[in-house]
Amino acid sequence: MTDFNKVGGVAGLIAAGTYLFGFVMLLAVLAPAGYSLGGDDMIAQAKFLSENQFAMYMWNLGIWIINSFALVILAIALHAKVVEKSPAFSQVATAFALIWAGLILGSGMVSNITVGTVSALYPTDPEQAGVFLRALSAVENGLGGGNELAGGFWVLVLSWGALRGGALSKPLNILGLVIGLSGLSTLAPALAPIAGSVFGLGFIVWFAWAGIHLIRN
Repeated sequence: MTDFNKVGGVAGLIAAGTYLFGFVMLLAVLAPAGYSLGGDDMIAQAKFLSENQFAMYMWNLGIWIINSFALVILAIALHAKVVEKSPAFSQVATAFALIWAGLILGSGMVSNITVGTVSALYPTDPEQAGVFLRALSAVENGLGGGNELAGGFWVLVLSWGALRGGALSKPLNILGLVIGLSGLSTLAPALAPIAGSVFGLGFIVWFAWAGIHLIRN
């Protein structure tokens, strides 16, 4: 199990890295070039996708595909650490982690298809490309971007079980509870912007911290 702890730890660091990569690429590359999350002008966004396919594919690869693979490995490694002291909490939490990983992977696959189809439509029918983008963006957001229920429930239940059983470390578990509650709070539209930021930025720290904990223990 020691070897898999290290594998899980590396997966945690990779997961943190994918979040960092996503934030940095969005702020430093995509947003300055005209990309807007949740923008209303779908034709303008379709134009951007058609002109920046490679950048969008790389962004999707990092924040969705690689992250989902790392998440599965990390979740199994954390399950092995917590299950002896809090078996029920760990099992429920891990089930939701795997559900979340599936939703993230699905979001990435939908996003890649969206980029390819919109890029093909835009040169001949910009309006139709915008309509298609609006529809597929709703699907993508519903799976993995519009709310953080699955991820929030995973880290909330895992952290609570680990805290009750004395697994992992207390500060890590407290951070996990804060992140989990933030994820669940994204269900409320008024709280979603702030809660989503706390969730995303908090998970960078939590993923890295959990990864280091697994490697050292």
